[in-house]
Amino acid sequence: MKGQARNDIHTGATVDIILKADQRTGKLTRGVVKDILTKSQTHTRGIKVRLVDGRIGRVQDIIE
Repeated sequence: MKGQARNDIHTGATVDIILKADQRTGKLTRGVVKDILTKSQTHTRGIKVRLVDGRIGRVQDIIE
């Protein structure tokens, strides 16, 4: 899983995230990063971000 290091993610990046509501199913949501919400440099379950459409979740993969 990419997306555990804050340095790998930047505003405007296309990423796959898991929304809080989808944690049990593991359903991925693709979007573009607007804000990086996790303050620490790494997180074992993925860096938390806000997408441009307002949805919030943890990064599971960095597409671009």
